[in-house]
Amino acid sequence: MKKHEHTVAAVLPGSIAEEMGIEPGDKLLEIDGHEIEDIFDYQFYVEDEEIVLLIEKPDGEQWELEIEKDADEQLGIDFGRGLMDEYRSCYNKCIFCFIDQMPKGMRDTLYFKDDDSRLSFLQGNYVTLTNMSDHDIERIIRYRLEPINISFQTTNPELRCRMLHNRFAGDALKKADMLYQGGIEMNGQIVLCKGVNDGEELERSIRDLTAYLPLLKSVSVVPVGLTKFRDGLFPLEPFTKEDAKEVLSVIHRWQDKIYEEYGLHFIHAGDEWYLLAGEEVPEEERYDGYLQLENGVGMLRLLFNEFTEGYETLTGDERQDELSMATGKLAYPYICAMAEKLVEKFPNVKIHVYCIRNDFFGERITVSGLITGQDLTAQLKGKQLGNRLLIPCNMLKTDEDIFLDDLTVREVSDALQVPLDIVKSSGQDLIDAVLEANA
Repeated sequence: MKKHEHTVAAVLPGSIAEEMGIEPGDKLLEIDGHEIEDIFDYQFYVEDEEIVLLIEKPDGEQWELEIEKDADEQLGIDFGRGLMDEYRSCYNKCIFCFIDQMPKGMRDTLYFKDDDSRLSFLQGNYVTLTNMSDHDIERIIRYRLEPINISFQTTNPELRCRMLHNRFAGDALKKADMLYQGGIEMNGQIVLCKGVNDGEELERSIRDLTAYLPLLKSVSVVPVGLTKFRDGLFPLEPFTKEDAKEVLSVIHRWQDKIYEEYGLHFIHAGDEWYLLAGEEVPEEERYDGYLQLENGVGMLRLLFNEFTEGYETLTGDERQDELSMATGKLAYPYICAMAEKLVEKFPNVKIHVYCIRNDFFGERITVSGLITGQDLTAQLKGKQLGNRLLIPCNMLKTDEDIFLDDLTVREVSDALQVPLDIVKSSGQDLIDAVLEANA
């Protein structure tokens, strides 16, 4: 039996696959004599104008199908899985892993730890390199799967082994050398843990990582997220205001140094550092085009700048309305400032802004994306909410009206006796959401 075989889930009507007699339940074994490992192999080999498919029917009969087509023409086969392969899970036991800090009883998908370089390319996920073989690296270089996002944590091999609880984690750093030599663009991440990889170790990591410039486009430094569910885990302490100021000082000093030589700032602090230090987030120019938004780097600056740009086009009027907004501690000061600006132009619109404390995971978790339906309900019950409650879309599961704790938007809306409006991610979206009821 072939190592890799892929079962056809569906065939597009009128497609080449349908014309060739391919049906759901058939298995794709080879293209042009090559085994197909996943979607990247498949897309690479079907680009040719003349290809030969080896298909196995459910009864075991094998068909060799010769196909002539246009270079960009698809076969019309759906394999039912985006990767055409299982996701690779993480085998590390990182001392800072957020998933290990979650309570029991949540939905299964929240406990899956991925460490798949293909998801790094497709979805922007960060990988530790410990789950990658030389073969994986060769495929990344061959198919130009870039950028690859890497969780470095530290460039000290011995310390990396301890942090990831994996004796191969130090050697895995050599994979970054191979990617660099192959001309692959990368982004990096350092999850900073107090007394572990900060201080001199952070200085060393930044210094070492500059060797990958300019292919390593950016490196974010984010504080470890500490929930209240840490029994039996590695003892980690929260960073203080003074710690945050010191981290920012190190990052800003390296930014200035690297910018002089390369024209980019390279090393970036997550927004949470500025909240903790009591400092304003930097201006847009410092973020080099917002390469690490998904890592919480520059999100607040981008949101505020988008809001300001949209706000300046508003003329204002005498419309009347009353509404509320809920957010996490991190964004709260910025949401308040935006609400105040809107009221200046729309004086008869009353906006209540509420900062939701994260009782579910613990007060040290400050991002809105980890607020649960039960915290929202408990803390807003009996409050002035107006005609509707605005919440950011990152509080919900992607493309679904479900909070992290599986409460639905309808359930929270019913409990609070107010409609919930889901606001998309941009500053203009926030303006539109506030004003649309009386537009």
